[in-house]
Amino acid sequence: MKKRKELVKQLTDLITKGNAHATFEDAITKVPPAVRSKVPAKLPYSIWQLVEHMRIAQWDIVEFCRNPKHKSPKWPEGYWPIAPAPADDEAWHNSIEQIRRDQADFLALLEDKDADLYEPLAHGDGQNLLREALLIADHNSYHTAEIIVLRRLQGDWK
Repeated sequence: MKKRKELVKQLTDLITKGNAHATFEDAITKVPPAVRSKVPAKLPYSIWQLVEHMRIAQWDIVEFCRNPKHKSPKWPEGYWPIAPAPADDEAWHNSIEQIRRDQADFLALLEDKDADLYEPLAHGDGQNLLREALLIADHNSYHTAEIIVLRRLQGDWK
């Protein structure tokens, strides 16, 4: 029990804290609307598209973990928005709030004392909660770094 609790704490920190890196919260704080929607030269996406991609991918992982009947979006088009800009500020804030809610929902799955972190999900092909936690941390860290690079390219990073 003590080892499980420590593992859950470490996974939670990996998902929510920067440790050696900036956090998602750091990366998306005070991003001006013009910076959110600009696609820098020779790059395929804007900050908005990265945030939306993170939201969709994380939602998909969470739903896969808790709903055996969940159907993932078609790859790649179901995971990437076409528009480089959100429809409005509300869409931007809603996307970020959904990322936060899905993250909290996933952490609740990890903290469930009855959940076996190592047991393959019955409806998957070998995935377990530990693997999905590492996937969320890895995926979000990767794209958080990209958001920071896009902000730097636009002169909007400290």
